[in-house]
Amino acid sequence: MVCIRIVCGAMARIMGFGGYAPARVVTNDDWAAMVETSDEWITQRTGIKRRRFAAADESTMTLAVNAARVAMTDAGVDADDIDEIILATDTPEMMTPDTAALVQHELGCRNIPTYDLGGSGCAGFVQAIDVAASRIAVMPKRILVIGVEVISRMISWEDRATAVLFGDAAGAVVMSPDQGRAELLGVVSGTDGGSAEILTLAAGGTRNPFNEKSLLSGDYNRLVMDGKRVFTEAVRRMSEASVEVLARVGRSMGEVALVIPHQANLRIIDAVRKKLGLDEDRVYVNIQEYGNTGSATVPFALWEAVGKNRIADGDLVVLTAFGAGFHWAAAALQF
Repeated sequence: MVCIRIVCGAMARIMGFGGYAPARVVTNDDWAAMVETSDEWITQRTGIKRRRFAAADESTMTLAVNAARVAMTDAGVDADDIDEIILATDTPEMMTPDTAALVQHELGCRNIPTYDLGGSGCAGFVQAIDVAASRIAVMPKRILVIGVEVISRMISWEDRATAVLFGDAAGAVVMSPDQGRAELLGVVSGTDGGSAEILTLAAGGTRNPFNEKSLLSGDYNRLVMDGKRVFTEAVRRMSEASVEVLARVGRSMGEVALVIPHQANLRIIDAVRKKLGLDEDRVYVNIQEYGNTGSATVPFALWEAVGKNRIADGDLVVLTAFGAGFHWAAAALQF
């Protein structure tokens, strides 16, 4: 089932952009010293050359706070101006309370509503801005939306098929009905729970609790991924969602200045680009530097694209992502 919503009521706008990546750089050669792999093997299959890993004194909360502060400064707001926090992550600070609550306290915000969106994988941030837009349409407010992951602590470092794909980062935006730098024109999202098994980390929940058995078996950090099916579904869903969201807001792919896709794999990005009929300079790619940072990939890339002047006033930008669930989403932004 696909859910399509065009923002009505108060228009949701983005006031400021933020991002944060840890200082520690892990190269493909670093991985080759730990597992049976090579720079050539990783680069050919993924396009990744480097990724960032959180330091020992960093966590999901600290990465989120760093990105949030950048976004708030960019928006010209402080902690007292934030009315709500929505945080997308699959690597929470702890099981409970949610990471958003810890971020609220660390930022010094008022006693505002905060909540996590978890489990939707790399589509989480685009889904989160959709939720934020619906909240703004009902009750105008300023909402801090964050996508953050510290995946390096949740995966098996012995599994070269998955471990080398990921990195840690955070991205954030401040959304409001106020005059902003980009309008959220519309969002398309969908879910196929029948394909949940193609990308999953099953241990740690009520079906397979974290215990001595899961620890000894290695299930606690065994990410299961059917690469071929993920590729097929990701290309199809991101492409279709991108076209559909534009159609729903009365725009076309020919008007799009830049597409910012989820940075999962360079082959997936290239396949989406070709399916949409776009030249390379109309698709933003930073996977070579950061790897797959999950829910952080889209907001981090958006912040980076703005900072590098890849987006100008008047540009139409499409965000598109997919993730475990199997979820997907696309959003159209008018700068």
